[in-house]
Amino acid sequence: MADARKPLLIVEDDPALRKQMQWAFDAYETVVAGDRPGAIAALRRHEPAVVTMDLGLPPRPNDASEGLALLEEMHALAPATKVIVLTGQEDRAHALRAIALDAYDFCTKPFEPEVLGHAIARAYRLYELQAENARLQASLPARSMAGLVTLDPGMQRVCRTVEKVAPTSATVLVIGESGTGKELLARALHEQSQRAGAGFVAINCAAMPESVLEAELFGYEKGAVAGAVQPAPGRIELAHGGTLFLDEVGDLPPALQAKLLRVLQDRALERLGSRKETAVDVRVVCATRQGLKERIAAGGFREDLYYRLAEIVVEVPPLRTRHGDAALLAHALLRRFAAEHRRGTMTLMPDAIAAIEGHAWPGNVRELENAIKRAVIIADGPTVSGADLGLVHAPSEALNLREVREAAEREAVPRALGRANGNLTRAAEMLGVSRPTLYDLIHRFGLK
Repeated sequence: MADARKPLLIVEDDPALRKQMQWAFDAYETVVAGDRPGAIAALRRHEPAVVTMDLGLPPRPNDASEGLALLEEMHALAPATKVIVLTGQEDRAHALRAIALDAYDFCTKPFEPEVLGHAIARAYRLYELQAENARLQASLPARSMAGLVTLDPGMQRVCRTVEKVAPTSATVLVIGESGTGKELLARALHEQSQRAGAGFVAINCAAMPESVLEAELFGYEKGAVAGAVQPAPGRIELAHGGTLFLDEVGDLPPALQAKLLRVLQDRALERLGSRKETAVDVRVVCATRQGLKERIAAGGFREDLYYRLAEIVVEVPPLRTRHGDAALLAHALLRRFAAEHRRGTMTLMPDAIAAIEGHAWPGNVRELENAIKRAVIIADGPTVSGADLGLVHAPSEALNLREVREAAEREAVPRALGRANGNLTRAAEMLGVSRPTLYDLIHRFGLK
């Protein structure tokens, strides 16, 4: 059936050749365009998996500049689309440049319909295989560390610590600035533990008054608190068999610190208004942005409770020290929010990446998430600029290793990988080295 045929976009400014190609490839639902604006409009409307295009397009049909510009724009709008460029016999340099710009293949003119037809068929097959792989990946259960994106060796050490500690019963204290992902790591600890089948119960110790927090943590009997018409279990009981996450544990009031210590020692608690002990089996994971040892010295936190909670201490580095992660995270967040808001494929402009790398991110990953989400909502087109992010433009730093090798190789490599969104070819081009050299640097610095 005609409506079941695969769409094939043919970009060619010669009407006679367009007709010939439509006739030669009538097994496809051919869509034609004669110039760059028409090709972009057809790409948006029909979303073809494969495009054939002449590099010589108006208004400059005698050189390849318009075709190469169209190729870049197509790749930005539809990265998965396979583009086959058509060039003259003497245009091998332009063909190679097109391949460097992510064209799938090239074919010289005049072309043999059978040869071009085989290239088109291969392109469709590759597109379908990649789409099927993406569907299979999406159908797999989410990995416990799936929400964490990093190139930074320090952050990778944190992840390895989480993986080692998760199967144990040790209590864990996660320390880090606001917005660094402490709860994400706490959930990873739970999901990789033997308690993953039970509940993960979280409570913020700084979010409510002491009396309310006590009732929330330990539960209460009928009449024990205002409005208590029936008994209710607390968060600790609800976490029985699973994990209790105490966020901002440094703000826990002194009286509740003593009660929590008893729960950890006796593995039992008493609800408010009750003298009956209830046995509880919970693993406690805590997080704080404060220095608890300083709080102990100032008399604001119990030392014995600290050593109960801090059997394992995990310190999460702030985003500003994680070289390359800001740009890499920005790419990942852009894909996520663009999908959520149905904006299609969106890309970060160079000035946006420079602004992201130049910003200190005092709010860490949470602040970056807010900036990217804002940009996705307000951006006029498929590209995000520094102005869309609401950030002051920062000049881009040079990342050529021949200039900065002695002082900054270890910093430059992850920054380049972050800017290139993990694309090794582009990162190698930024650094001015070959792919094998980049592989050696990645191995030397322990980057993954």
